[in-house]
Amino acid sequence: MTDQTADRSTTTPAPTETDVTVVGAGPTGLLLAGDLAAAGVRITVVERRPPERSNLTRAFGVHARTLELLDARDLADELVARGTPITGLRLFRRLSLDLSRLASRFPYLLIAPQYEVERLLERRARAAGADFRYGTELRGLRQDAGSVTAEIRDEHGAGTELRSRYLVGTDGMRSSVRQSLGLPFPGVSAIRSILLADLRLDQEPENLLTVNGTGRAFAFIAPFGDGWYRVMGWRRDRTQPDDRPVDLDEVREVARQALGTDYGMRDARWLSRFHSDERQVPEYRRGRVFLAGDAAHVHSPAGGQGMNTGLQDAANLSWKLVAALRNHAPDPDGLLDTYHSERHPVGAQVVRSSGAIVRLAMAHTPLERLTRALATSFLNAARPAADKAMGMISGTGLSYGAPRGAHRLTGRRAPDLSLREGRLYELLRRGEFVLVAPDGADTEPPSAPGPVARAHWCDANRSAVLVRPDGYIAWARD
Repeated sequence: MTDQTADRSTTTPAPTETDVTVVGAGPTGLLLAGDLAAAGVRITVVERRPPERSNLTRAFGVHARTLELLDARDLADELVARGTPITGLRLFRRLSLDLSRLASRFPYLLIAPQYEVERLLERRARAAGADFRYGTELRGLRQDAGSVTAEIRDEHGAGTELRSRYLVGTDGMRSSVRQSLGLPFPGVSAIRSILLADLRLDQEPENLLTVNGTGRAFAFIAPFGDGWYRVMGWRRDRTQPDDRPVDLDEVREVARQALGTDYGMRDARWLSRFHSDERQVPEYRRGRVFLAGDAAHVHSPAGGQGMNTGLQDAANLSWKLVAALRNHAPDPDGLLDTYHSERHPVGAQVVRSSGAIVRLAMAHTPLERLTRALATSFLNAARPAADKAMGMISGTGLSYGAPRGAHRLTGRRAPDLSLREGRLYELLRRGEFVLVAPDGADTEPPSAPGPVARAHWCDANRSAVLVRPDGYIAWARD
C-alpha cells in the first residue's frame, strides 16, 4: 500500500497544455482569468484551497477606480446593489474627505466584502470557459524560450505538469511563484498584532466609517450593510504573536481607548490577529512569469487599497497578454515589459501612502501629533490637495508615464465619456481599444496592439482619443 501511494505521488504524466496558467484564485487571479477566457485564451487557474470559501475575509472596500474596471466587465452595478456606498470619510476626528467630489460614475467608497467580489469574478471566468483546479498547489516551475512548465500536486498527492505560454502568480504574500523564481521580497513589518473582528453593535456609530487614533491605540469600524460590522484595532502596549487567540473583551478595550466607546460590541462571528508588512518585489516580470496583487506588493490596510491595487494590476496585464498571444503587438516582449514599468511605480506609491496613513494613526509623541494636526488642517483647508489625496487613494488620480513628446492626455485614466454609441465603459466591455473621434473626421491613430472599436462624440468636440482596454488613454490628438 505504501509503495503504491509513493508511486502515485512521484509519477509525473505528460504535461497538459494551456495558454496561460494563473496560480491563485483570489480577486486578482479571478479578474485576470475572466479577461483572458473572455478573449478566447485557454486559461487554467490553480488554487491550493478547496472550492468552499469562507465568507470572512479581510478586504471589504471597493474604490471608485476599481468599480470603473468592474463596470467595464458589466459587474459593477450588481456589486453596488449588494454593498453600502460611503461618500464621506472623517479621519482622526479632524479630517473630512468628501468622496462625492470624485469625477467618476462611482463617487464613493463601496463597503462590500471580498467574497462578493470573488463570487462575481469567478462566475464571469467560469462562464467564459476558464478551467479551475482547486485543492492543487504549485510545487515548482521552470521556463524556456517558448513556455513555462508548472509542477503541481492535487489534494490526493498526485503530481502532474502544466505547460503554458505564460504563467501569472497571484497567490498572495507567501507566493509560491515568487519563491520558485528566487525573487526577494524586501521591506519591513510595519505594525504587529492588529486585531480583526466581524461583530454586531448595540449602538450605531455616528459616522458610517469610524476611524481614530490616540497614539496608544487606533480603531476602525465599517458596516457591511447587513447588521454586521468590520472592526480593526491596535494597542501600542499589547503586541502579541499572530497565533495568540483574540477575545471580544480585547477588541472592546482597544475600541474604548481609540474611540471612547465600544458601541456595545457583541456576537463576534470572526476574531483574528495579524501583522502588516510593507514589501514590494523588485521585478513584476521574470521571463514568461509575472507577479500581481499581494504576490508583488503588500502594505498596511490603511486606505483599503490592497485588493483594489491587485485588481488594477490584473486589468493592466490581461489585455497585454492577449495581444502577445494573438500576435497583435509588433513587439510582444516590449509590450509585456510595460506591465512592470507601469504597475511597479503604482505599487510603490500605494506602499508609501498607506504607510503614511497608518503612521499618522499611530502618532504618539508631541511632534508626531503636531505633524498629524498640521497635515489634517492643511487638507481640510486646501481643497485641491484633498482632491489629489482622494484621487490617489480611490485610484482615479493614478496615471502612467508617457513617451517624450506625447499628448498631455497620454497615460491618463479615461473618464466614462457619454458617446453617441453609449457610455465609454460599456464599449470597453468588448475588451477592445476604443477610438473616440469627431463625426466624419478622417482620424487614424498609430496602430494599436488589438482590435479597435470606433465611437463618436455627442457634441462638437474636435479632439480624438484612443482608449486602451483597461481604460487609460494610449494616444490623443487635439
